[in-house]
Amino acid sequence: MKVSVVKIGGNLIEDDADLEQALNNFAQLEGLKILVHGGGKLATQLAQKMGIKTKMIQGRRVTDAQTLEIITMVYGGLVGKTIVSKLQAKQCNAISLSGADLNCIQSLKRPVKENDFGFVGDISKVNAQSFTTLLNAQITPVCCAITHDGNGQLLNTNADTIASEIAIALSSEYEVALYYCFEKKGVLRNVLDENSVITDIDPSSYKNLIAQGIIADGMLPKLHNCFHALENKVQHVYVGSIAMLANQDEIKTTLHLNQYN
Repeated sequence: MKVSVVKIGGNLIEDDADLEQALNNFAQLEGLKILVHGGGKLATQLAQKMGIKTKMIQGRRVTDAQTLEIITMVYGGLVGKTIVSKLQAKQCNAISLSGADLNCIQSLKRPVKENDFGFVGDISKVNAQSFTTLLNAQITPVCCAITHDGNGQLLNTNADTIASEIAIALSSEYEVALYYCFEKKGVLRNVLDENSVITDIDPSSYKNLIAQGIIADGMLPKLHNCFHALENKVQHVYVGSIAMLANQDEIKTTLHLNQYN
């Protein structure tokens, strides 16, 4: 049996038309599916309105107590419930979850080394049974980027990593396809050329693209999650636009462990 795990990025969430199209395509995906979302830009906007400064270190959000409250309101409340209401309108029966709900995803608070990221969690366990129970009941989980530590503490957690770890947890029971959807058609050879999509990447070409500076910045951790999933038995991993959900032949980046996959 197949399961699609789909992560949608912040820019898609911010734009009403893009979100509508993303959810249309997601709702029409055949078979069992899970949606993972963030909402960082909306959280930043709300923080600004409340006079709370957003602190970033190397492009990563520092989550102090006030920021965690805002993230919980935005991710677990506004964004998650909005997505679920739109999916219900498309006859996709969904439920909005944090990692604390049904004990879906536990994390460990990231230890302080050179930097203190605050209430940020690194995933320690995904409860596959919780997801399987919902999927078997024909309920579509919609997961936000919040986990918990098992001791009553919520933790901000990277949404790309959540998608990867959910896919890995389900891969022993299902044939899993992991999709990272964002505003580009895939991984680009030239960021100024929207059509310069690199259609296939294996570990060898990945290293070469990093060495050439073609893969850099935010794409690095995303592709790290892609290969982490493949190395842990996830069968299919793709990076591209929301169009790839509606059309299997749509141009996109397909990740492989080797050139023969």
